[in-house]
Amino acid sequence: MDIEIILEPDISPDQFAELAVAAESYGIRAIWSSNYHQHWDAFLSLVPAALATRKILLGPLAVSPYESHPLKLANALLTLNEMSQGRARLALGGGGSVLRWIKDDINAKKLRIVRGVREAVEIIRSAASGQQNEAYAGEIFEVVRPYRMSWVKSPPAQVFTCSTEPQMLRMGARVADGLQMSDVAMPMIDKAMDNIQVGLEQRELSADNFRIGNFWAWHIKKDRDVSMYEARRELIWRGSLLPPFSLSPFLEPDEEQLVIEHWMDFMKAFFTRSGQIDGVPESIVNHLIAELSSAGTADDIDAEIERYRQFVAAGVTDLAIRLFDEPMDGLRMIGERVVPAFA
Repeated sequence: MDIEIILEPDISPDQFAELAVAAESYGIRAIWSSNYHQHWDAFLSLVPAALATRKILLGPLAVSPYESHPLKLANALLTLNEMSQGRARLALGGGGSVLRWIKDDINAKKLRIVRGVREAVEIIRSAASGQQNEAYAGEIFEVVRPYRMSWVKSPPAQVFTCSTEPQMLRMGARVADGLQMSDVAMPMIDKAMDNIQVGLEQRELSADNFRIGNFWAWHIKKDRDVSMYEARRELIWRGSLLPPFSLSPFLEPDEEQLVIEHWMDFMKAFFTRSGQIDGVPESIVNHLIAELSSAGTADDIDAEIERYRQFVAAGVTDLAIRLFDEPMDGLRMIGERVVPAFA
């Protein structure tokens, strides 16, 4: 399993480049920018890093084709790919921060997100080939005239899907170069891998280098109190706490209902930056943190490595570790302790 890094959206391009250089020196495979609605542009932020590094893969995550047409996303991705000599990738999702700020109603069935992301993958991958493509007549997205990125010279950029729910997992495994799951904890991993296998069995493209990634939050700090504060503050964004909720593997039914009833208190802990979750016992909060993220101090890293080994055994090829406050400190711990464990 390879280790990847995902950074906060408020990291400046210069900071991003500094972190990318350090990540490359540690042997980290890839570094992702975060695509949000009011922060640094997720594509442009990668340019200084692309110019300052030689090996590490780079890309924005998660970008929705509903915020920018797939052909325009292809232009941005392939420009970055040429600037980085073939190291660019893109993780496509159906929703995300930007879409939530430009659409009031994000209904997956109404938007036909599975179909839309699939069509976006097909358009972008066809553009990345550099070959002549005929008009694309999709049900969600169209390219009404032939298109060819004749200036593409580098190896094709990779297109991933952000897939966690069953249909998205199967679709991503069928048509993309890889997929990125979100916070899929061990009690959920086998079911996810079963859905991926269904998609792979229907795949027409070669699956020899298909990548299966899992986004995972890293809150380990020098100080345990600081770690737990950050973990509580960010807990609302762990995939199991987002609708349609996947809490049953971790909680009793009454505990699950309590968490759902106090969902806005988890949200408040984030937006106020307080880390204070009202109405939910600390024992439940701490249990969710332990199940859905890596928190604690350096003394806890060995136990986390054992958890990551279970991901490897399940079939995960890339662990995309999300850093938050003081990212260089987190990167240093990962580079010195985690990366060597999977070398």
